[in-house]
Amino acid sequence: MSIELPIKGKSPKKWALYITENLDEFLQDHAACERKAAALAMSFVAKYPDRTALIDPMISLAREELEHFQQVFHLIHKRGQTLRNCDEKDPYINEILKNLRHGREERFLDRLIMSGLVEARGYERFHLLSEHLSDETLKTFYAQLAEREAGHYRIFVRIANHYFSKEEVHEAINRISDIEGKAMGSAPIRATLH
Repeated sequence: MSIELPIKGKSPKKWALYITENLDEFLQDHAACERKAAALAMSFVAKYPDRTALIDPMISLAREELEHFQQVFHLIHKRGQTLRNCDEKDPYINEILKNLRHGREERFLDRLIMSGLVEARGYERFHLLSEHLSDETLKTFYAQLAEREAGHYRIFVRIANHYFSKEEVHEAINRISDIEGKAMGSAPIRATLH
């Protein structure tokens, strides 16, 4: 089932096909992305401790992302692989970051919306991947994970709506979804989530 989220442009089918042919490498990147997502959620708590409405949702999100990290680690282990350090810079993320505004309030809103849109892209990509996997266990895993990513998008937008006007949030979603779409469109096809 496809959910409508405000991301621009669709990931090409050839990305999913490339991942199915390079699954072990992709799983390494996926594990790193889940670990970084947990760290990001906790960084919101550390940077904005005065924004009490985000504390519980971000702690819950960090726990869930760590659970996903553990699940991917188990998939890697089951396939006879060991977890590797995949901490290379993500050109997609860096491209979006360099286009965000500065200033405490502006950056806070932009980081919330960027984080939500990255989760929305995760939904789109995991959903696409699930359609191209032949292994039923992996197919189910990625289909279920896609739904979780859509929920993560909503968490970030809900927090943004708590602290900013509807108009400010709407403007940020439109502006940053353009940036995200261009960043995704220019990213080379690799065995990575982004």
